[in-house]
Amino acid sequence: MTPVVLTLTLTLVAFGAQAQEIRFATEPYPPYSYADDDGTARGAGVEQVRAMMDGLDSRTDYSIDVMPWARAIALAETRPDHCTFAAARTPEREGRFKWVSPLLFDINLLVTRKDAAGNVQSIEKAKSLSVGTQREDYTESLLRAKGFDKIDLSNSFDLTLAKLLGKRIDLMTMSQGVYETLLAQGSPIQSVAELSRQELGIACNRTVADTVIAAMQASLDRLRTSGEQNRILSRFGLPQNP
Repeated sequence: MTPVVLTLTLTLVAFGAQAQEIRFATEPYPPYSYADDDGTARGAGVEQVRAMMDGLDSRTDYSIDVMPWARAIALAETRPDHCTFAAARTPEREGRFKWVSPLLFDINLLVTRKDAAGNVQSIEKAKSLSVGTQREDYTESLLRAKGFDKIDLSNSFDLTLAKLLGKRIDLMTMSQGVYETLLAQGSPIQSVAELSRQELGIACNRTVADTVIAAMQASLDRLRTSGEQNRILSRFGLPQNP
């Protein structure tokens, strides 16, 4: 092979390596993630992912799509170069993905309507009532582990909330940050118990290169140490990470 051909070959190989695209998926879950009127992904989690990817030392193309959670996490588990966020980093999920975290630390609440709060005196009482969550959300297995058996599954958070407010279910699970946002908007809901505390991060397909995962983690770490992560959370009215 001549020097000119060798140089061209190495250039094409390098270009191909840089042309890898990471496809992120997230769910409609404001203020963490949502799509605006023109379909552009927005939210505290979305801004963190954008800042992380834009801060990589070498250019990596990426896209962010908003879709039902069950589809988002299925893509991350089954499709090369796919990731999803913000996923609870639970023991059951740990080995199924490669992880970049934390995007945030979250408290998950059990929530009912204000006019029904008197019916929920305790977690034990709540177990006899119907509770809603989203398909493939970690709270489904969490509820089952805690002894809830009347679990109603929906494709999206908005649908679960509509069922609660429409009196089709008695309770639902909800992030504390989302709960506080809805309260500020005047939603007639009330927290009745804390279900869990967990770290949320980016769950990536196992085929994503370790070098890419390490680069994303280093970039996210820089967001944390610089204070930018907490500035993003604050802009969306969310509690700061420790």
